[in-house]
Amino acid sequence: MLHRLKIKPCYLLRILDGSKTFEIRKNDRDFQVGDTIEFEPVREDDEPECVQKAMYNIKLPIPEYTITYILSDSGGLQQRHVCLAIRQATPVLGAALLGALGALVTKPIRE
Repeated sequence: MLHRLKIKPCYLLRILDGSKTFEIRKNDRDFQVGDTIEFEPVREDDEPECVQKAMYNIKLPIPEYTITYILSDSGGLQQRHVCLAIRQATPVLGAALLGALGALVTKPIRE
C-alpha cells in the first residue's frame, strides 16, 4: 500500500542523506511492513528561516521508501503511535531491466 505523508523539510533532508532511518507517526493508516511511503515536504509560514531554506536543498524527484520494521506498543511511544524503520525503495522494474540487459550483454553474439 502507498502512503503519502507530509513532512517538514528539515526531517526529510535527514532521511534523504541517510542519517534518519525511521519515522514516528500516529498509526491511523494501518501501516504494514512492505508498505511504501511517499514523502511530501511542507512548509508553514511561521517556521524558522533555517527550515524554509531547507526546502531549497531537496532534490526532486524524492525517492519512495519502504517500511522494513514497525515498533508499536512501546513504553517510549505515545499511545497509538508507531516508529517505522524505513529504507529507500529499489525500483523493481529498474532492477529487472538491468538484470535482463546484463544477461544480453554476457551472451556471445552469433553471426
